[in-house]
Amino acid sequence: MANREPTIKDVARKCGVSVATVSRVIHGLGAGYSDRTRDLVLKTADELGYRPNAIARGLVNKRTHTIGVLFPDVSGSFSSELLRGIEEEAHERGFSVIVCNTARDGERMAKYLRMLREKQVDGIVFASYFDPAAYDAELAAMRMPVVLVNTVPGAAALPYIKVDDRLAAREATDYLLRQGHRDIAMIAGTRNDPVAGQPRLAGYREALEAAGVSYREELVAYGDFRLDGGRRAMERLLETAPPFTALFAASDEMAVGGINAARERGLAIPADLSVVGYDDLIYARMVHPPLTTIRQPLAEMGSRASDVLIARIQEEDRDLEAGETIMPHRLIERGTVRPLRA
Repeated sequence: MANREPTIKDVARKCGVSVATVSRVIHGLGAGYSDRTRDLVLKTADELGYRPNAIARGLVNKRTHTIGVLFPDVSGSFSSELLRGIEEEAHERGFSVIVCNTARDGERMAKYLRMLREKQVDGIVFASYFDPAAYDAELAAMRMPVVLVNTVPGAAALPYIKVDDRLAAREATDYLLRQGHRDIAMIAGTRNDPVAGQPRLAGYREALEAAGVSYREELVAYGDFRLDGGRRAMERLLETAPPFTALFAASDEMAVGGINAARERGLAIPADLSVVGYDDLIYARMVHPPLTTIRQPLAEMGSRASDVLIARIQEEDRDLEAGETIMPHRLIERGTVRPLRA
């Protein structure tokens, strides 16, 4: 046996019981054996190093202990932080993770959904995807639990995990206002994006208006949440917008891109321009000075997504058909904001 993997027959032979009994113990099927027999089988399986085949186990309990995760982009630190939380919680609960990079491509999304269905995953996490309701037919055919993280369900009745983007953006802008800034520009996210773009812009606008500061469209430029998008947006602001002393960017990547563009124009941060970002990615700690930003607990959000999904898979919460989990955000003060004298 030293040259091969131990089998269920080896366990049964050493315990002096049938293969059927070992199978029932290994798969937790309850009656038909004593506590003493169960303990003996589990101890023997451990001593021999027997591990039941995952596919065979799935045939017994109708589960593969695998979840699929669909990302529109897996290349950035934003996605990697979410995925870290998803994978660590899933691993702790005995689940494997299949990651699919959809690249915001509808055809690729449909292809991955078919693949996950063929692999008989137990559930799916949509991460930062804008419109899972567009795939109602595919999801209905799969008949499996679905959870959203960092996105909202639209018309679909699905549970989701998210921060309150509007409130967080309002707090970021309030912070700049409290530091004495009144001419505050914004690099917003993708125009017409209902998940993060529009709520963060709405929070910025609400904070200004609550402070008696007029919202000016010419102080807003749109990016795409990426580094280069932030650079281009800042270049447009510096070329066409009225003077401003502070900037709120709807992502850390856009904030860093904006800082780089500002420095190329000879502006010092924060002496000439104060900047607040959003996310608290690794970028925020790598720039000099370190970026003041809104922290999203991305790893915790991913962990919560796995927890909610596995609870639905295991029917630990039969009433969890939909609902929201709003995660806490926090302003992290670092070195990119300068208070103005009264």
